[in-house]
Amino acid sequence: MMKMFHTLAFCCLCCCSLADVFADPVTVKSVSVTEGDSVTLDSGLTDMMDDDMILWRFGNENNVIAVISVMTDSSTVFDDVLDERFRDRLKLDYQTGSLIITNTRTEHTGLYQLQSNSVIKRFSLTVYVQLPVPVISTNSSNFSSLSLSSYCSLLCSVVNVGHVTLSWYKGNSLLSSISVSDLSISLSLPLEVEYQEKNSYSCVINNPITNQTTHLDISKLCLTCPEVHCCGFTEAVIRLVISALVGVATVAFLVYDIRSTRGGDKKQIS
Repeated sequence: MMKMFHTLAFCCLCCCSLADVFADPVTVKSVSVTEGDSVTLDSGLTDMMDDDMILWRFGNENNVIAVISVMTDSSTVFDDVLDERFRDRLKLDYQTGSLIITNTRTEHTGLYQLQSNSVIKRFSLTVYVQLPVPVISTNSSNFSSLSLSSYCSLLCSVVNVGHVTLSWYKGNSLLSSISVSDLSISLSLPLEVEYQEKNSYSCVINNPITNQTTHLDISKLCLTCPEVHCCGFTEAVIRLVISALVGVATVAFLVYDIRSTRGGDKKQIS
């Protein structure tokens, strides 16, 4: 009964000063983690005093998710609030008052506030999804336009991503990139390389805390390399013209040879 009294008293005290608390220019600390990781929102306290009470909120002043009272030697997490998004994920460090969130999900992204007798702290938590590995494939939509080219057209793609940047690199040099801030979107980035290219290329997807890289193997993706593809456009045209001239010359020689043969036969008859 005494524990409940102290908890209610503290909650009432907090509610009375709610408007002032949220209006105060308290510095917000940014924290980022990858989905599935655990994160600790550090109270900054090395030890709690006998009369200390700590309240943790999420989102707004009405969403109380944890309470610690040293006086009553009690701590409570309310992980059934907000559609139970914190179910079995909240822990409290009773010595410091820090809040621990385990097995984080993107739905845990938001503003957290610690309020005690002597301190107010705010944290902006961002939970990023696990990044997929970029997939590099042949860009078949460009085959027709590259029929007389020495270039192989490629496409780097990722699906169901958000708040990421997709980039092509040649060695350590950035060639091109595209960024998106939306959630659950598909991205593709094209690249053209020469069939006989010897440089190293890679496609990289990254967010502020992690990245995934796929290295390009030209020999596997650009398998077909007809003679007309492996030379420049001008050289290909020259070769075609030379082939045509050789063909015409061959036909002319055959016609001349046939006529010469027939002329010799006529002379022998006469």
